[in-house]
Amino acid sequence: MTALQKKPENPIAHLSAEDIELIGKELDTIRQEVRDSLGEDDAAYIRKVIDTQRKIELGSRAVLLASFFPPAWLVGTVGLSVAKILENMEIGHNILHGQWDWMRDPKIHSTTWEWDSASPADQWKHSHNELHHTYTNVIGKDNDLGYGIMRVDEDQPWHPLYLGQPLWNFVNACFFEYGIAAYDLELGKNLASKRRRNDPEFRARAKQVGQKIRKQATKDYLVHPALSGPSFLPTLAANFTANVVRNLWSHSVIMCGHFPEGVETFEKTSIDGETRGEWYLRQMLGSANISGSKAMHIMTGNLSHQVEHHLFPDLPSNRYAEIAPRVKDIFDRYGLTYHSAPLPQQVASAWHKVIRLSLPNDWLAETTPKNLPSQLGKLWKMTTGGKKVRRAMQQRPVAA
Repeated sequence: MTALQKKPENPIAHLSAEDIELIGKELDTIRQEVRDSLGEDDAAYIRKVIDTQRKIELGSRAVLLASFFPPAWLVGTVGLSVAKILENMEIGHNILHGQWDWMRDPKIHSTTWEWDSASPADQWKHSHNELHHTYTNVIGKDNDLGYGIMRVDEDQPWHPLYLGQPLWNFVNACFFEYGIAAYDLELGKNLASKRRRNDPEFRARAKQVGQKIRKQATKDYLVHPALSGPSFLPTLAANFTANVVRNLWSHSVIMCGHFPEGVETFEKTSIDGETRGEWYLRQMLGSANISGSKAMHIMTGNLSHQVEHHLFPDLPSNRYAEIAPRVKDIFDRYGLTYHSAPLPQQVASAWHKVIRLSLPNDWLAETTPKNLPSQLGKLWKMTTGGKKVRRAMQQRPVAA
């Protein structure tokens, strides 16, 4: 993987400017047709999902009242995990995208919904809807999914610090909701200087996040366990487990949509003067899907249709499966790769990239059982040496 603009073989070199704008017009047509056909069936869908999620959560919490019995703990924890995933993925994420604003229901609207997450809805909408979906996979502009703390492209200079990338990506997965909150706050940048730390706007947003985290922690780790009486500790453990399961699941789904091998990244300068068609094309190249059953699609918040979601983030998620064949047809007709694979394959691919990019360029590909000792020696020299050593050892021979 390297930034699209620096690849020796550009996967879109065969497209003319006219082709790209035609792609944009075809996608605009699909979007408008769906918008024009929205109706009661769509509204009934989201209301049913919300009702189902609330019943699962209520039933699971009722079972956890007897969580000192291991079978009750297991059933309640599994149910609560499912409820939290549904609330976070298919409900909260999509409502906050404005996918259901057309219903004009004040209870199911992006301006009024607050979700079960550490990140306040308003801050998430800014960082995700306005920044990530505008600057998808643009290095230095899109910090979603750890782009600000991880090496995500071969053209980013390698540093020994990146050797820890797999570990902190796993930690980020376990506590993903807090990672999102930190990303929404642009915590690294804003803590880097006294001036930024003392900025009134940043301090106000940080206070808001602190209040939201305190509210979530009180609900999950004090109120609900206390209501369980003698099951206080098992219920507390169940809530913690359900939160970790939800975090691991949502992190995996998002990794699969943005990070498998073959998904493109882009340079900052490449989006200067970007047209509507070029924006669409960037979404097509910078996303990947997960194939699977209808139940799996619902549990992913239909982000298993990440390509369609990035093309049409404000269309109701229940319509992505319907339009996916038409989107794929556009890929096929214009000679583009439609990345889609089962969940285990996409997870493995994404983690392979995380590990590969944590190492110097080509180190993993060049390493075999026979040359492992010499490769480890090379890695040791690059890790303990300075910039000049790393630069010299990473220089590739010029082809004759």
